[in-house]
Amino acid sequence: MTSEVLEFITRRRSIRKFTGAPVPREALVTALQAAMAAPSANTVQPWEFIMVTDKEKIKELCLAHPYAHFGVNAGAVVIPFGKKEGYKWFTHDMAAATENFLLAIANLGLGATWCGMDDARQDLIRPLVGLPADLYAFALVPIGVPAEKKPPHTQYEESKVHWEGY
Repeated sequence: MTSEVLEFITRRRSIRKFTGAPVPREALVTALQAAMAAPSANTVQPWEFIMVTDKEKIKELCLAHPYAHFGVNAGAVVIPFGKKEGYKWFTHDMAAATENFLLAIANLGLGATWCGMDDARQDLIRPLVGLPADLYAFALVPIGVPAEKKPPHTQYEESKVHWEGY
């Protein structure tokens, strides 16, 4: 049982090469359901998601983000977003939802890479998807059928674990 849990988690790898094949809508919905199962402070659930499957729009988004150019052959792009202003746990909640999404994608046999968004990148992405200025794009995640295979792995280091205190 414990090895099954670790296998599930370590299947998630950053995949940056895609076949260009479309991603089944059912898989995207399943991954979104997983994302929305994430923990959220006071159950605020600040997340919403823009899902892009149009090939030209995918290319445009990936070329607009300086670290997402690899995603031009992705079958989809998801942009988790929400109202950041006034909610101090926004980053925590959004990170949990994004990681749940990535775990689901990996375990559906697909690949993805989380490309972070900061204040400087907002104006590069917002106009491409019509996102209003009061909403914050948390990440840009190209998703696709992997054209590369990476073995499961962990980066566990015993020296970074301190039992019962430092």
